[in-house]
Amino acid sequence: MIYNILPIILGLLGLLSAYFVYLKVQSSPEGTGKVKEIGDEIHLGAMVFMASEYKRLAAFCLICIVALYFSLGWETSLSFFVGASCSGIAGFIGMYTATKANVRTAVAANDKGSAEALNVAFFGGSIMGLTVASMGLFGVGILFYYFGGDLKTVHSIEGFAMGASSVALFSRVGGGIFTKSADVGADLVGKVEAGIPEDDPRNPGVIADNVGDNVGDVAGMGSDIFESYCGSMIASIALAASMTSATINKLGGDQSILQLMPLALASLGLICSLIGILMVKIYSSKSPEIALRFGTIGSAIVFIVASYFLVNFLGVSNGVWAAVLIGSVGGIIVGLVTEYYTGGTPVKKIAKGGETGSATIMITGLATGMQSVAIPVFTIVCIIFTANYFAGLYGVGIAAIGMLSTVGITMAIDAYGPVADNAGGIAEMAEMGKKTRQITDSLDEVGNTTAAIGKGFAISAAALAALALISAYIEKISMSDPTFILAINDPLVLSGMFLGGIFPFLVSALTMTAVGDAAFDMIKEIRRQFKEIPGLLEGKAKPDTAKCVDIATQAALRKMILPGSLAVLAPVVVGFLLGPKALGGMLGGALICCVMMALMMSNAGGAWDNAKKYVEKGNFGGKGSEVHKAAVVGDTVGDPLKDTSGPSMNILINVMAIVSLVIAPLLI
Repeated sequence: MIYNILPIILGLLGLLSAYFVYLKVQSSPEGTGKVKEIGDEIHLGAMVFMASEYKRLAAFCLICIVALYFSLGWETSLSFFVGASCSGIAGFIGMYTATKANVRTAVAANDKGSAEALNVAFFGGSIMGLTVASMGLFGVGILFYYFGGDLKTVHSIEGFAMGASSVALFSRVGGGIFTKSADVGADLVGKVEAGIPEDDPRNPGVIADNVGDNVGDVAGMGSDIFESYCGSMIASIALAASMTSATINKLGGDQSILQLMPLALASLGLICSLIGILMVKIYSSKSPEIALRFGTIGSAIVFIVASYFLVNFLGVSNGVWAAVLIGSVGGIIVGLVTEYYTGGTPVKKIAKGGETGSATIMITGLATGMQSVAIPVFTIVCIIFTANYFAGLYGVGIAAIGMLSTVGITMAIDAYGPVADNAGGIAEMAEMGKKTRQITDSLDEVGNTTAAIGKGFAISAAALAALALISAYIEKISMSDPTFILAINDPLVLSGMFLGGIFPFLVSALTMTAVGDAAFDMIKEIRRQFKEIPGLLEGKAKPDTAKCVDIATQAALRKMILPGSLAVLAPVVVGFLLGPKALGGMLGGALICCVMMALMMSNAGGAWDNAKKYVEKGNFGGKGSEVHKAAVVGDTVGDPLKDTSGPSMNILINVMAIVSLVIAPLLI
């Protein structure tokens, strides 16, 4: 079918667009002297970490490829390789360009003002967004072109999602441990003990902190969204391939078109993302917040309208479009709710809690995080119920695609945040002046909000993608065993649910402990340098920043192995020891616990972060006050919650679900 080649072509066009945007960013001045030197340090630190991380990932992926080859055949093994490669390439390109855009953003803010700085920062993030969308579309498109025409080989595409998810988990966990160990160490010793400002060049941990923003919030977040984006497409393809004739007739009467629909919607979403990026460019002369909101919501509206005509053009039931609509609208609702809890009235309440010390800030922040779970989960429930009503379980997968199809602009806005944050750090370290720092701070403030929205969006999308994958797992088992059912009164299923609930808590504990251990080493090193390097605190000597980068790198590479391996091996062990029913129950228990914990941790951490920033603006005594010290403690506790453990939950459930789906034929 001629339509099958269009996703491949559009994926290549998306990559070409990303390259042109990269040339635009590169044409901006990168500064000279101290500014360029600092930018180069951050870029080099990020690239060294990525190279070390990818070496370890390559060894893990090689083991998986060999195991898949001998157990499920060369098609699934090849798909795993393509998925892991596409995810790794997307993360590398995003990281590389973000560390080139940060210094250019600082220079643009200093030389040309806010509008030009916004353009450079946003285009720097856009490369990540376009690369994620395009690599996913291109990779899945090629495999679908070769394997999608045959119901015997179409399921081998599931290996792509397993490869992408495996890389994503290690990247997210490793990047999260790196960034938060550096951030916690730099903040506690620099701000609280030494009383020096954030991003002060005297602080040995500042460069590591800036490197961490990129490895955690650009490469890590990009791989997170990439695996949900591809997972939702592949789950929907698998569900379409497993449909009964009655369901096929209800949804459109053509199974090949229903398998193609996820790729067609993603292709349309890429075009709409490009339109959204242009919208941000047009409105960049306005405030950053208005420009970014226009781009995000504008592209979603264009996609919803255009998808109606696409669904009708392909002759599919409008129930499929209803699933697209509810997914897109639900994503916006979750994003707005997240924005409220991490940037609205609750943040001011948390900051006020600092008047009576750190304990009340902790209590108020935890309560805010717990309360923030309710509306997003209710929204997810509404999406599942409505999408299933109109298009069955296939509709749930399509709803996830509806939420993720404009991932190009969504990821662009998310990656913009770390670029703007880095620009502020570079401006401070290079002593570019108060006016420049005010511009970068205003961009960073919007970036914090967009990052929080991005996390909420990623969690809800991961929940829907995981549910679609679990549904595909059930359908695959049921094709060979019509009596297969997951009943809550079945001891195997119930035992599996409790087992599934263990993993989110265990992985959260492992990642938080990893951050704490690495931060401990970082704090000792920063204290040592302040004590042993003469004139460092007076600004007369240079800190040994490379040592701090090395501490964070080694800790991240060591500590990411156990959580990543646990997520991949748990479904294999439970599936083969206890059987497919126990494994299905485990996936259900893990899904619910992962979603709840991810929302609570991410929103509590984001709220503590912005409460600290609210105090730093001069409220409740401002910087250096007792309230500020309490707020810094809250932010420090929240750091691993929102940037390490919380985001790991999204990928954990998707990894467990896709591994279960891939090994399902071996369990029958």
